[in-house]
Amino acid sequence: MNLKSERRGIHVDQSELLCKKGCGYYGNPAWQGFCSKCWREEYHKARQKQIQEDWELAERLQREEEEAYASSQSTQGAQSLTFSKFEEKKTNEKTRKVTTVKKFFTASSRAGAKKAAQEKTPKQGQLGRERNADNILRDLKEIFTPSWEVASPSEALAGKLKAEIQEAKAPSPSIHRQASIETDRVSKEFIEFIRTYQKPGQDIYKQCKLFLDTMSHKRDLSIEEQSECAQDFYQNVADRLQTRWKVPPEKVEKAMDEVEKYIMTRQYKYVFCPETTDDEKKDLAVQKRIRALHWVTPQMLCVPVSEEIPEVSDMVVKAITDIIEMDSKRVPRDKLACITKCSKHIFNAIKITKNEPASADDFLPTLIYIVLKGNPPRLQSNIQYITRFCNPSRLMTGEDGYYFTNLCCAVAFIEKLDAQSLNLSQEDFDRFMTGQTSPKKQESDSFSPDVCLGVKQMCKSLDLLSQLNERQERIVSEAKKLEKDLIDWTDGITKEVEDIVEKYPLEIKPKSQALAAIDSENVENDKLPPPLQPQVYAG
Repeated sequence: MNLKSERRGIHVDQSELLCKKGCGYYGNPAWQGFCSKCWREEYHKARQKQIQEDWELAERLQREEEEAYASSQSTQGAQSLTFSKFEEKKTNEKTRKVTTVKKFFTASSRAGAKKAAQEKTPKQGQLGRERNADNILRDLKEIFTPSWEVASPSEALAGKLKAEIQEAKAPSPSIHRQASIETDRVSKEFIEFIRTYQKPGQDIYKQCKLFLDTMSHKRDLSIEEQSECAQDFYQNVADRLQTRWKVPPEKVEKAMDEVEKYIMTRQYKYVFCPETTDDEKKDLAVQKRIRALHWVTPQMLCVPVSEEIPEVSDMVVKAITDIIEMDSKRVPRDKLACITKCSKHIFNAIKITKNEPASADDFLPTLIYIVLKGNPPRLQSNIQYITRFCNPSRLMTGEDGYYFTNLCCAVAFIEKLDAQSLNLSQEDFDRFMTGQTSPKKQESDSFSPDVCLGVKQMCKSLDLLSQLNERQERIVSEAKKLEKDLIDWTDGITKEVEDIVEKYPLEIKPKSQALAAIDSENVENDKLPPPLQPQVYAG
């Protein structure tokens, strides 16, 4: 049966990658098919609706609180009218006795102050219930205030004092350990970069420091709200550069790349795979799913790549290396660069195999195969991190956005992959998933039931011998190639040595005679004066 003739192949129309609102930008499954711009608009609409509903609920609760308090006050007043004189007389008598006793131990001024405080306490207790609804409204204001807005001076001062207290309590070595070498390097590069922008650069640095200070006091926000902060910040900085400082678009794009690198390098440990999300759970689920699909072959996905070609095999290895290396990067733009390099290696592998330029229909199945073969670590966390904190202009247009959208589609396909997707029967798919058999083993075992066991074993042995023969031939060929390379290397070294010796010949001079000692008997040199003789003087 020719599988390629009957298999449908994986096809994704170009329009399916675009925003479903029809704006022309690339959509994203994490944004329910919208682009970044349209998703934020829909998110703001839903958020405003939720705020309005919460305000109405708070107002209704406040009215009910006031009505209940008013009715309780009227009931208590009617019941206590009969005993008012008795309670008043009892209270006055008790106060008089207490005051008389305290005069023996404290000054009269302190007693008066204590009495005033006792009279004030019941009034504060009565006001507590009245302020309950006001507290609800105030809490709602704090919750639904846009997170990018700068806090009031009093709140900022309180936050700084709190941070200083925490830093005073924390040991100094831990503070130094938090500042990594990469963070220091990125900070220095960012300062050097903004110096070239002069006054706009000073404004950029001021805005970045203000944003980081604001985010340090908003760690308790959800990751979606922190993402909204970052997206608003990117938009505000870009608008300030274009409208206020009249910076050209190409310089604005370069500046935004540096801003993203500086901001996200410092925020990475707080916003990548946070504990408040289920990103880690999704990572484990995807890894487990990919491990269960280890049996999927390129033929099942109609991958137009032949790994038997050495150049193609190298391209596949490079593509897998790039997609795995994505997890080691801290900046969303650098993670996107890894995806882009992986995709370009895939296009080159397809081009070498088919001897023609690759198409989009060839690219997606190959990308799925690369993901299955590489099983990149923390894949979902990296995708979510890029989606939340990357500069939205990169995800909406350009080759980075196109390749990232295809990667999201590949992961979604892997999560929903079934027997129909691979043109297999449900029984075969289940056997492959449970590990009872594999496609290669099934092909070798496709014998007729009437064939005896000896013939089956003979066919298996012949198949194994054939594989061993191919392996042996490949090893011999590589050994001969290595031998030739060694011979060529030896000849090359020998020739280089001969050329050097010929260019700089070695001259061997005769051995010079040793110098004779002055006091020794030297027959050849008789012109020297005789040695001095000791003389004795009488004295």
